[in-house]
Amino acid sequence: MSKRQGLIVGISGASGAAIGMRIVELLADNPHYAVHLVVSPAAERTLSEEVGSDALARLRAIAFRHHPHSDVGAAIASGSYPVAGMIVAPCSIRTLSAIAWGQLDNLLTRAADVQLKERRPLVLLVRESPLHLGHLRSMLQATEIGAIIAPPMMRRSGWPFGFSRRIRSARFLLCAMAAPSLTRSSPDLSRTGTPSFMSK
Repeated sequence: MSKRQGLIVGISGASGAAIGMRIVELLADNPHYAVHLVVSPAAERTLSEEVGSDALARLRAIAFRHHPHSDVGAAIASGSYPVAGMIVAPCSIRTLSAIAWGQLDNLLTRAADVQLKERRPLVLLVRESPLHLGHLRSMLQATEIGAIIAPPMMRRSGWPFGFSRRIRSARFLLCAMAAPSLTRSSPDLSRTGTPSFMSK
């Protein structure tokens, strides 16, 4: 088997911690990828309150490597460390703004900035509504420097199917850019929600 590709998953303190947890679970279950996990202090609290007190321990157990949020000297903080890209799910407005304007005082935002400077995929699942002008300007700035803004817009009528499909779509978005050869023969995302090799 070929060496697994590294993918970074950041979980920040916005509501919707289950989104990040499910993405990690799905990626960890795929033999093509090695998940590097970074969880902010606010996300640790959100995971505990929204998913369960053991949520963080479960994530650490299935991730290839868990990096402390404060460890700005971790391997993934360097552009020379080979990873295929990064997804922040959910992405709080604070994290979005920090990435957009270069406030790189922790590993999550530093790793995100590295993806941008190395021209690797960076997908931000911004979880906020409604949005004021400052939020929109941060989204615009992040987009202009290379990030992909992908809000997890879930419909109540589609629950829980819409929730599951949105998570898999977000994961597909990153993986399709990181490893085109794996998705070249996959079904159209608009028709199926997820390619067959990612189905569980």
